[in-house]
Amino acid sequence: MPKRLIDTEIARFREDGLLFPLRALPEEKIAEHRAALEAIEAGRAGRIPPTLNAKIHLLLPWAWSLVHAPAIVDAVEDLLGPDVLCWGTSFIIKNAGADRYVTWHQDATHWRLTGVRAVTAWLAFTPSTPENGGVRMVPGTNHTVLEHRDNGDARNMLGRREEVVAEVDEDRAVDVTLAPGEMSLHDPLIVHGSNANMSNERRIGFAIRYIAGDIGQRAGLRNSATLVRGRDHGLFDLETAPEADFHPAALRRHARALRQGIDVIFKGDRVDSPDGTDVSHRG
Repeated sequence: MPKRLIDTEIARFREDGLLFPLRALPEEKIAEHRAALEAIEAGRAGRIPPTLNAKIHLLLPWAWSLVHAPAIVDAVEDLLGPDVLCWGTSFIIKNAGADRYVTWHQDATHWRLTGVRAVTAWLAFTPSTPENGGVRMVPGTNHTVLEHRDNGDARNMLGRREEVVAEVDEDRAVDVTLAPGEMSLHDPLIVHGSNANMSNERRIGFAIRYIAGDIGQRAGLRNSATLVRGRDHGLFDLETAPEADFHPAALRRHARALRQGIDVIFKGDRVDSPDGTDVSHRG
């Protein structure tokens, strides 16, 4: 029996590649996490450096707790099965009036996994709306792997500035509008993107990338992951909870995990899948 989702929600996710809004945390609790995040930013010149933001749950105990939050993981288990890994996390922040945006893309493009049984939970720390650059998704595009290219624009927030080559029917796109503490779940192959934040308020989201426990990295690549629930299948180096915010031992482990992740995303281009189809991803 499903733990959180009902059968019709599971069926809709399989068909559309998207499910929202789902309540993950009470608004007062997400407000506490936002305050903690912004206190960290205030102590680091107003932002978290990209090298710390990748897999940031390995550096902040409260972010580690979010990755394991039952209200989130119960829904993910309904979609992926009992063995669940966290492949990555990051805060996705658009400041008021900033011109940064996200091109139409599929998440799995540079993940270089052996399969695409994965789910991203996008947890809203602030309201996420069309006005402040909320995520837009095209339902039903999760059934086909699409070719991507580098769009060459430094304002593109994606790590490799990737965008789908095919023309996207924007009339079919839906705005993923969320209140603080709500989340969306999306398939790693759904085409999605977001516009610049034209509002007077920040837009803050926390993206958690979950994969099924029996999914691994492509041959020749090795990465680390966090065992969130169920059984370890031995396909990743398992990650450890941080002792405290930016604890020295956690920073050392994080640096090692980050190097592995960079090798997968940037050096893995030379690794071919058995059928010649690239079903990797970042997003």
